[in-house]
Amino acid sequence: MIKARVTVTLKNGVLDPQGKAIEGALTGLGFDGLEGVRQGKVFDLELSGDDKANAGKDIEAMCEKLLANTVIEDYSIEIL
Repeated sequence: MIKARVTVTLKNGVLDPQGKAIEGALTGLGFDGLEGVRQGKVFDLELSGDDKANAGKDIEAMCEKLLANTVIEDYSIEIL
């Protein structure tokens, strides 16, 4: 079995209203010194087999087709 983690984040320059709301809430809770907050998504995947190269290609296709909106989001894949 192959385990992987996909992290999806907004591209630089894309407004992140949820990140701004989180930043405001943290500041309101007394956490000072925040320079900014950006939010994202994490997907932990488990795939059958042991071919990491093929799994990486499959996961990349998953990201391109469903997990990430590549117009406004970047993604990174980590095979664990």
